[in-house]
Amino acid sequence: MKKDTSNINSLENEAIYIMREVAAQFEKPVLLFSGGKDSITLVRLAVKAFYPAKVPFPLLHIDTGHNFPETIEFRDRLCKELGLELIVRNVQDSIDEGKVKEESGRYASRNMLQTTTLLDALEEFKFDAAIGGARRDEEKARAKERIFSVRDDFGQWDEKNQRPELFDMLNGSINHGQNVRVFPISNWTELDVWSYIEKENIEIPSIYFAHKRKVFLRDGMIWSAEDDVVYRDENEEVIEKMVRFRTVGDMSCTAAVYSDAVSISKVVEEIRDSTISERGARIDDKRSEGAMEKRKQQGYF
Repeated sequence: MKKDTSNINSLENEAIYIMREVAAQFEKPVLLFSGGKDSITLVRLAVKAFYPAKVPFPLLHIDTGHNFPETIEFRDRLCKELGLELIVRNVQDSIDEGKVKEESGRYASRNMLQTTTLLDALEEFKFDAAIGGARRDEEKARAKERIFSVRDDFGQWDEKNQRPELFDMLNGSINHGQNVRVFPISNWTELDVWSYIEKENIEIPSIYFAHKRKVFLRDGMIWSAEDDVVYRDENEEVIEKMVRFRTVGDMSCTAAVYSDAVSISKVVEEIRDSTISERGARIDDKRSEGAMEKRKQQGYF
């Protein structure tokens, strides 16, 4: 039976419209790219939005230095194949310069340190709009974001002071020093993203598919044991299981899930039946009740 793709087509049209509005209303936009499924979807939408011309803005990756190797390899190959300009800025440089302090201990992560590196990069290149892959279904703080979300001259977000968005009217007017975060797939769900990847036959990193991996269990979550980034106690036993990652962030805060989904169609089936949010495997969201909202107020993605 032929699948009904009308909803996906509608979401694609909306996202392409937003991409074109960014190019029309801002002087120097950039696309925030992590190598994850959402930012890969953004790249496909940008290519479609401006075809046959090239994508008129660069990609910016804030590299924690603790990314999954599969993601970095995919990032470099994708940019080379599509002829995209890639800018990389490293959290390690922010640490070396004394701007942020490396965490230590059982739950140490560089994920929160990305904010300083991101804000420095936006200032360095004078980007006035940063396109991101956040979606409202991911987390309650992200549900509050507008599609055009204004940040002040310190890069901070005030959730109580946002512009109304009437119909499809997007207001990109900003004062000197301000910038805007733009979320073209804000109205998509995780299932929408995967359905689009399936429909468009988009290549994604292998880490999203089920594979045998050395892991260990902690706090009811499944952690990769194939690197020296994730802290592991001596008594935490390493086992080999079939797992995959629903979301790809810093290795130190991104857990896996048990899975036998080895293809996009199987992943779509798995997501359709899931009752747990993909952010349920992100330890950085569990530090406090308002962890994500606090980070966004400080300038996070």
